Amino acid sequence: MPDTLIKINRWPVIGPIVRAIGLPNPTELRRSAAAYVAQPFISQSYLLAKAEGAYASSALAAALQAAGAKEATELIDIFVVDATGCRTVGDLRAVYCAFNQHISCIARNGRVLLIAPPFSAASDPVAAAVARGLEGLVRSLGKELGRRGVTANLASVTPQALDRLDGVVRFFCGPQCAYVSGQAVHVSSETSAPGALPSTATLAGKLALVTGAARGIGLATAERLAQEGAKVVALDIPASADELNVVASRIGASPLALDIAAPETPAALARFIRENFGGVDIVVHNAGITRDRTLAKMEARQWDQVLEINLSAIAAIDKLLMDEALLRENGRVVCMSSISGIAGNFGQTNYATSKAALIGYVAAHAPLHAARGITFNAVAPGFIETPMTRKVPFLTREIGRRLNSLSQGGQPRDVAELVTFLCTPGACGINGQTIRVCGQGLMGA
Repeated sequence: MPDTLIKINRWPVIGPIVRAIGLPNPTELRRSAAAYVAQPFISQSYLLAKAEGAYASSALAAALQAAGAKEATELIDIFVVDATGCRTVGDLRAVYCAFNQHISCIARNGRVLLIAPPFSAASDPVAAAVARGLEGLVRSLGKELGRRGVTANLASVTPQALDRLDGVVRFFCGPQCAYVSGQAVHVSSETSAPGALPSTATLAGKLALVTGAARGIGLATAERLAQEGAKVVALDIPASADELNVVASRIGASPLALDIAAPETPAALARFIRENFGGVDIVVHNAGITRDRTLAKMEARQWDQVLEINLSAIAAIDKLLMDEALLRENGRVVCMSSISGIAGNFGQTNYATSKAALIGYVAAHAPLHAARGITFNAVAPGFIETPMTRKVPFLTREIGRRLNSLSQGGQPRDVAELVTFLCTPGACGINGQTIRVCGQGLMGA
């Protein structure tokens, strides 16, 4: 869906009037429609700053240069600050100085990545406070820079996980991160890595299951995974079989019309995967429903439907895949949570409960399968331009679009980009986490 406000801000006569009355002037975001390439930063400049005692700088420089970035002389496309040495309040001054000196040189649609020491590994309360303080810094920075289309994110990393930074740098410093800002992820070595980590993130030879794949975010995810070489099983309800078949034919996927809430579905799905593919590498739980009403007026069936489809069905499918050893080594499971699950939302107690539950679900699953290299993560979209949001009244839709640091709605592909990254070998250091795709939305911030 086109963003009219972006268009009219570019009109010579009307644009100045729109800006004069105080309406936002969103930057058109730099995205990519292409698959991953070996050197995504070939035309990009970078600046790497570091605090005293930082331990990630060599790994960061190697990752940036291997991806094709060149050291900046003037304008900065990618600004990375290694703050892993920060232990005291005084150490934070070096981070302040780095940003204060260079922030005005960051290009429109630039990327900022702050590398921090892990909060959980802090040696004393002050070191823990400093590590957590860096999160507040990067979130505030994202809000200051968002009007120029710049995203700012943080990755904390242990010294043992430096070899897992390459994929993180490529995503958070690349065009795939256009609508992910103000996020903090933890990169660790606790999950078994799939041998030597490839510099490119191809999914060739992998089998991916995507539920709710006929339209919207599920469709974009199925397309994106297929673009990276995965063989996709596209699942949706029987009522959407015609749409599903068209999608599957176009991207070379295998269509599977099943109602995930039906009691027999987990067994039917497991049988289909076992007989046709022998196992699955990637599971994206995207299918979900809403049945919105205030709790006082919500009928029991509306509560039960949402919890059954958005939570119980996911748990049942995963259990059977695990029990029958169908999820392969180094597998990836991604659950679609929501900003509503983080912040709550009026009239969505059932939906918010189910989506918040998924955040706990992936966190609990993560350590159980880490030895096999399997990761469980969740993605929480904000306002995404989908067929569902097209039905929202104009004024409500406009408000939803603007309540984030980038002052615009996201695209289904923005969500698919994060899901696809989490499914790559290079994301093996990220496990049990929930990452928002919301343009740093104000709700839940």
